[in-house]
Amino acid sequence: MKKIAYLECPTGIAGDMCLGALISAGVPLDYLESHLAKLGVSQEYRLRSELVKRQGQQAIKLHVELLGEAGGETDHHHHEEDHHHHHHHHHEDHHHHHHEGDGETGGLGDGETGSVLPQGGRGRKHQEPQEHHHHAPTRHLPEIEGLILGAKLPVRAQDWSLAVFRQLAAAEAAVHGVPPEQVHFHEVGATDAIVDIVGTCLGLDYLGIEQLYCSPLPTGGGIVRAAHGQMPVPVPAVLKLWEARQVPVYSNGIQRELCTPTGVAIVVALATSFGPPPPMSLNKVGLGAGSRDLPIPNILRLWLGETEVMSVPAQGNMETVMVLETQIDDATPQAIAYTSEALFAAGALDVFTIGVGMKKSRSGILLTVITRPQDTPACEQIIFQETTTIGIRRSLQERSTLHREIQTVTTPLGDIAVKVAKNNHINKAYPEYEDCARLAREHQIPFTSVHRMALDAWHSHE
Repeated sequence: MKKIAYLECPTGIAGDMCLGALISAGVPLDYLESHLAKLGVSQEYRLRSELVKRQGQQAIKLHVELLGEAGGETDHHHHEEDHHHHHHHHHEDHHHHHHEGDGETGGLGDGETGSVLPQGGRGRKHQEPQEHHHHAPTRHLPEIEGLILGAKLPVRAQDWSLAVFRQLAAAEAAVHGVPPEQVHFHEVGATDAIVDIVGTCLGLDYLGIEQLYCSPLPTGGGIVRAAHGQMPVPVPAVLKLWEARQVPVYSNGIQRELCTPTGVAIVVALATSFGPPPPMSLNKVGLGAGSRDLPIPNILRLWLGETEVMSVPAQGNMETVMVLETQIDDATPQAIAYTSEALFAAGALDVFTIGVGMKKSRSGILLTVITRPQDTPACEQIIFQETTTIGIRRSLQERSTLHREIQTVTTPLGDIAVKVAKNNHINKAYPEYEDCARLAREHQIPFTSVHRMALDAWHSHE
């Protein structure tokens, strides 16, 4: 059995939400504190967790309180009060974000500043967005790497932390047009970002997680004020991170900053895939709270479970695909054939139809399209344009595929391309139809004879 985790992010993701979910799932706070102390920056922050409610549901809120030079708490207080509440634990340190809008700021979960009133603790609610002028030391990527490598952390936590920071630095570098090691910005160097990223990696290692999965992520919306002016949500670094992994995203209608660079960098660097929960035996769920109440519970849910090792093919590939379906009872075969051709041209991975019985005893077809998430809009446009349907169902699914490559074999009749699929000791060969058909016509022999020659030639070289 393999230990796996699934991050369900209905209101986005941020570093402090990840930490809260991990603590809720059983990672001791003192374990995180003792290992984070090895980084040598513990004089810059204080950790505090509390049980809060979001839309009536309990979850753990983790605060990373930055300390002033004299050891006092800064007014930064986790940026909690100006963002949605699960901003980048410090998205704000990064961009000095403030959410524009109706007098409330929010939408983050990490570095955000939101209106959180800790139960049983001293809470504050900012009435207006305000600039935070005190910041933790600004650091560059090489310095962060040095802190992590010198801390003697558990090997997996160390490697994961480095991977996340490098992913984040690469995104910021792409935004600003400089090499990653020259990125000069608060985000990567902010103390709270260090705590969020390294703490999350420590927690995943503590729980023995072998593979991490993540749900599609909500885009959020609106405008945030940053040090260099206003920026649209999602902010540029988040878009670059999503682009790097082709992360499936969607709008849940909430006009706040929901996904922070720190939170997104964690899953982009560490998640095996994005989509629905993988098959697992569910053992426990950890709940990490963002800082603000939203129309839906502002809680990141960490599912912990086990799965059979063979559920993910060795040397194979796991990928997330979008499955589109619609029933049609009044289209001609020619129209369906044309639609299929157009869908393949638009990037569909597969298109097929099944005969179905529909309402009023009408015979029809079920048109199914499998495509990459980013090609969904183009495929839906074709279906609406070329068929009579008025509705399309969509679902994100994971699929496992064998490693595939094209090889060329030589036969007495000529060269034939052969698609080869491999997985451990599994080898499958599929001579390409077009090559076999062309040679069969040229030599006036049965297609099956050419197909057999191609397979014999391939097997003789295996």
